[in-house]
Amino acid sequence: MPITPATATHSPSNGAADAILLELVDENGVTIGTAEKLAAHQPPGQLHRAFSVFLFDAHGRLLLQQRALGKYHSPGVWSNTCCGHPYPGEAPFAAAARRTYEELGVSPSLLAEAGTVRYNHPDPDSGLVEQEYNHLFVGMVQAPLRPDPEEVGSTAFVTSAELTERHAKDTFSSWFMTVLDAARPAIRELTGPSAGW
Repeated sequence: MPITPATATHSPSNGAADAILLELVDENGVTIGTAEKLAAHQPPGQLHRAFSVFLFDAHGRLLLQQRALGKYHSPGVWSNTCCGHPYPGEAPFAAAARRTYEELGVSPSLLAEAGTVRYNHPDPDSGLVEQEYNHLFVGMVQAPLRPDPEEVGSTAFVTSAELTERHAKDTFSSWFMTVLDAARPAIRELTGPSAGW
């Protein structure tokens, strides 16, 4: 894992898992404090900083990730390429690149900011709440994937039409369509009109 001031602070040196802290923000995305990750997701949820990544191959297909069954939040559901939370003090762009590598074993060959979206999505299965100020990123992936099985159950590259079919029959994360719709202008700019996004 690349070492930055933020990741150095949050990398356990003794092998024990430290409590993961999230950045709490106001409605304008200004940091106002921190909270432990699980506590921030307990109802009604605390507004915190997050990120979502959408990576595409050279054919304009979106890389989907099925979350591993062992994850405590939204296990086994399909979602965008990668999503997560920056460490307190970590830039969202750096966090997005870091987690993409940690989860999928690949660094984007291109990664660009695609705006932000604010949402509140309760997860009916876990009872947890996604109360997030989400930084969106779009990019390209050209290297073979090496997913971490503790994070990723499966992956799939899909066209826009294939996503519509899959979304009708598979279970997706509660936040997926919100972040996808918010990122669409940047996705269209990246993939071009022929890709159909």
